[in-house]
Amino acid sequence: MSLLRLLAFCFIFNTWLSLAQTPAKDSDSLPSIEKTKKSSTFVTGYYAIGFFDVDLKYLVKYNNYEAFRLGFGGITNERLFDNIKLGGYVAYGFKDDKYKYSYGGNVRISKETNSWFNMYYVDDISEIGSFEYLTSSRIYSVFEPRLINITQFYKHQTWKVGFVTEPSAKLLSEARVSRSDISQIENYQFMNDGKIYNDYQLTEASISVRYAPKTLSFRSEEGIVEYFDGIPKISTQITQGIKGVGDSDFNYTKIGTKLDYYIKRTNLSSSSFVLEGNFSFGDIPLTHLYHAYPNNPTKDEILQRFSVAGTQSFETMYFGEFFSSELVTFRAKHSLRRFRITEHIKPELVFITRHAWGTLDHPEKHLGLSFNTLEEFYSESGLELNRILFGFGLSFAYRYGYYHLPELGDNISFKFTFNLKL
Repeated sequence: MSLLRLLAFCFIFNTWLSLAQTPAKDSDSLPSIEKTKKSSTFVTGYYAIGFFDVDLKYLVKYNNYEAFRLGFGGITNERLFDNIKLGGYVAYGFKDDKYKYSYGGNVRISKETNSWFNMYYVDDISEIGSFEYLTSSRIYSVFEPRLINITQFYKHQTWKVGFVTEPSAKLLSEARVSRSDISQIENYQFMNDGKIYNDYQLTEASISVRYAPKTLSFRSEEGIVEYFDGIPKISTQITQGIKGVGDSDFNYTKIGTKLDYYIKRTNLSSSSFVLEGNFSFGDIPLTHLYHAYPNNPTKDEILQRFSVAGTQSFETMYFGEFFSSELVTFRAKHSLRRFRITEHIKPELVFITRHAWGTLDHPEKHLGLSFNTLEEFYSESGLELNRILFGFGLSFAYRYGYYHLPELGDNISFKFTFNLKL
C-alpha cells in the first residue's frame, strides 16, 4: 500500500469514527415556524406550475462539446400524488446535434424520515474523471461556472435504482445500484487482462452519507432545506464495481471522503476549508477515475483563456492535464468584509490557495489520451475581487512549485467570477 493510499485510508477511517461517536440532533427540536417555512425557488432550484415542479438546472447550459444545450425537466409534486413523484428531462445539444433524456419516478417509504425509493433511466454524457457524491447531487446553482469550459466527455446509458433517507436534519444518506453502457467520445481505450476496450459495461453499488452536525434547516414540500450553512460537513461515499453482474466488465472499489469547514466571524469576514481524499483500486477505466476539477482552457494566451472561474476548481490546471487513482486535495479561501466604493459598488476581496497530490496505478493501461500524474504537490494561489457590479468580479491565480511551467504566462489564470445572492 502506497503512502498516499495509507494516508487516505486513515483520513476516511477517522471520519467514519467521528460519525459513529457524534450523536445526531433531530430536526424536531427546531421551532415549528421553521419547519413549515416555504422555501424560495432559487434555493431549491424548482419552479412550481400546478402539479409539476420545473427543474431550473436543465433549462440552459453550455459546454465545449454540445455548445448551447437547451432542455426542460422536473418532477411532479403532492398536488398530483402525495407519495409518488414522476420526473425526468429532455435536452438538446446544438453542436453535437443529439438529444439526451432521463425518466423515472420516486415512491415515498416514510414521511417522517423523508425516505424515498427511486428508479431512473439516463441517456446522456458525463465528464471524464468526475466524481460526484450522491448526497450532493441536489445542490442547486443558478449558474454553473465550470461547466462552460469542460472539454472531455463520454456517453452513457444508465439504469439506476436507489434509496434516499433523511433520518434527521443533520444526516442524509443514499444507497444506489446502477448498470451503465459506456461509449467513448474521446480517442480513449482501456487495456485490461490483454484486451482493449473502447466500450464497456459497468455495474456499481454505492453508499453515500452526508453529516452536518451544526447545520440548521427546515422541512418544506421539497424535503429538508438548509438555511444556515453550519460547520463542519462530512461526506463519505463507497462505490463497488461488480464484474459479471449485468455483463459488467470490471471489478473495482472507490472511496471518497470530504470535510467542508466554514467559519463566519463577527467582523463579517469568513474562511472556508475543503479537504478531500479519494482512492481506488481494481480495474478502473479513466472515465471513472479522478481529476482535481481543473478549469483552465487549453489555449496559448492568457486572454484566450479568459472565461468564468469556478467555486472550488483549480483555475491554473488545464483540462485533461492530470488524472489519478488516488487523490488528496486541499482548498482554502479567506474573504474580507465587503468594502464600499459607492452605494451600489461593494466588492469583496478573497484570498485563495489550492493544493493537490495524487498517484495513478498502471498508467500504461490507459491508451489514446495524453496526460500527466500528480506524484508531487500541485499548488496555486491567488485572489478574487467578487461582486464588483451585478454579481460579476475578477479572479487571478498563479501556479507555482513542482508543476510550474517554463513559460510565465502559462502559469497565470485571469478570469471573471459570478456570485449572485438572491
